Amino acid sequence: MEKSPRQKVVLTPGKNTENTSSSNKKILRRDMERQRRQEMANLNASLRSLLPLEYVKGKRSISDHMHEAVNYINHLQMKIQDLGTKRDELRNQSNMSACDSESGSSYKRSRHCVIVSPCMDGVEILISGGFKEGLLLSKVMEVLLEEGLGVHRCVSTKVNEGLLHTMNCKQVSDPTGFDLCGLRQKLWNAVTPSSR
Repeated sequence: MEKSPRQKVVLTPGKNTENTSSSNKKILRRDMERQRRQEMANLNASLRSLLPLEYVKGKRSISDHMHEAVNYINHLQMKIQDLGTKRDELRNQSNMSACDSESGSSYKRSRHCVIVSPCMDGVEILISGGFKEGLLLSKVMEVLLEEGLGVHRCVSTKVNEGLLHTMNCKQVSDPTGFDLCGLRQKLWNAVTPSSR
């Protein structure tokens, strides 16, 4: 096409659209990369703000922050394990003292102890007893099924001259709740030697 006698402009449809498309792609890639870098910087700043001061010393690289975050997570995991061990020791001491301080002559004659406490999604049951009396877990399971509880986890541990059974149970029926004292009494009747 001729615009004026001095200027001649020739339009080729394929070449101009390719240049425009190529430059648009470059701009789009550049913007996406800038956005990705900005997002990574924000996430790194967020991670750094969560770390205690002893893990963030001065200006460091992103890889140093990641390494310190891993160290901090490992430290927290060790602390959780230590606290879990202490909790279990305290629970065992508390269970033994609860067994000793139970009122009623039938509780004092027997070495069995039953503790029922609510937990996040059901109940936790602790049953202790001596080796000589024995404990039929099948009787306990029958009581739990009658109450609409399913055993999620059961761990038996030897403590001194007896056994400690810890059961985590979930409600399988009637999610409105149940009587913890009544459940404890039924379990007590199931585990004491005189009731078997």
